[in-house]
Amino acid sequence: MNPAKRRGVVFAILAAAFYALNSPLSKLLLQSIPPTMMAAFLYLGAGLGMAVLQAIQQKKGTVKEQKLTRKELPYTLGMIFLDIAAPIFLMLGITRTSAASASLLNNFEIVATSLIALLIFKEAISKKLWLGIFLVTLSSIILSLQDAEGLSFSAGSLFVLAACVCWGFENNCTRMLSSKNPVQIVVIKGIFSGLGSLIVSMLLGESFPGVWPLLLALLLGFVAYGLSIVFYIYAQRELGAAKTSAYYAIAPFIGAALSLVIFTEIPSLYFLIALVIMIAGTWVVTIADQA
Repeated sequence: MNPAKRRGVVFAILAAAFYALNSPLSKLLLQSIPPTMMAAFLYLGAGLGMAVLQAIQQKKGTVKEQKLTRKELPYTLGMIFLDIAAPIFLMLGITRTSAASASLLNNFEIVATSLIALLIFKEAISKKLWLGIFLVTLSSIILSLQDAEGLSFSAGSLFVLAACVCWGFENNCTRMLSSKNPVQIVVIKGIFSGLGSLIVSMLLGESFPGVWPLLLALLLGFVAYGLSIVFYIYAQRELGAAKTSAYYAIAPFIGAALSLVIFTEIPSLYFLIALVIMIAGTWVVTIADQA
């Protein structure tokens, strides 16, 4: 493997590992921070942290990226509004379901992104990808069942799935900006989406947490959203979209494993069945992407 490819693999694995911290650590911080405000701090942490990085790059004169223009304004606004809704839904979901289930359910983003690309952007979907979509959807349904006998769905899981649908739309907006400066994209996404969530939080009457929970939420946002997104974009440039997705697909499984350890949760039979199906679905999607 040449140095560029090896660097791309490292970037992709780091992106996955950093994002995997999101669900379990957010679950811990949600004990001290209200859900909507938590979403705000996560994105503000990403935006502010990347703004500092951008300032350092500009001072050193190392920025050789294309800037966003008015032509991309509709997609930029769509990205911002969807990134206000998605993390709020996710935080609401995490407060109502286990962190391990929330981590695995994040893979439904694959389904949402693919179907939106088909219906709106008229992208073709292969038979293998349809199979992968079916398996991931089936696993998500099993994870969402609160009472298998009564077929009642967990409200927390439904919130996580709503977040995935928002991120599915957001992914299709962001792909229209992929040739632009990734750090600038994260700065805009983080600061404006974070401020939007903060306004919503204040309108809901949520109270501010203490200094330490706030700082920890900002740090988690910088790592799980900021650095993760930047490393993901850099990995795409070295490996291409398909191989990067293959490595990044491990993120939900890392998050689920961390959640089981941190919260000493004993996985149920339904969780284990859903886990096996989700692994199969993710593997099929990865193979389909590289076909």
